[in-house]
Amino acid sequence: MVGVTIGVVGVATVAVLLAVSAFFSSSETAIFSLPAAWFDRRAETGDPRALALKELRDDPHRLLVTLLVGNNVVNIAISSIVTLLVASYLPPGAAVAVTTACTSFLVLVFGEIVPKAFGLGNAETWSLRVASPIRLVERVLSPVITFFDGITRRMNAYISGDASIEKPYTE
Repeated sequence: MVGVTIGVVGVATVAVLLAVSAFFSSSETAIFSLPAAWFDRRAETGDPRALALKELRDDPHRLLVTLLVGNNVVNIAISSIVTLLVASYLPPGAAVAVTTACTSFLVLVFGEIVPKAFGLGNAETWSLRVASPIRLVERVLSPVITFFDGITRRMNAYISGDASIEKPYTE
């Protein structure tokens, strides 16, 4: 059985990670819902946030990889922590079922659906607000991002003949 302190820390950690998941999900929707011309117009104002955002958006594949790596690492951590907490109270079979149901609900509602709706409804302001944190994540995780960026570009080129399959969504 998990002690009370570990349980509280685990639940608090899951809450923080859900907020981070929401950040990545809402950022992805906000940024990719805006037309390319919007980024150019905003960058021309000289706003440092807009310049950072344009720099990120100029390589949409790398930006998408950054957001997806961040979001998936966080979501997997959520699942791992919930599994640890639930498995200490239930037998293995039930723990898997309860963990899957609980984690799916939490991630879908609080890490995906609600944040994406928020990002879509506040695309311009949210995109500017998240530009610097996303750029920081991209720089901190650069080796990992570069690895997945390279693999997925090669796979996309092999599968579709074009390494930039997201291009129709970014024009």
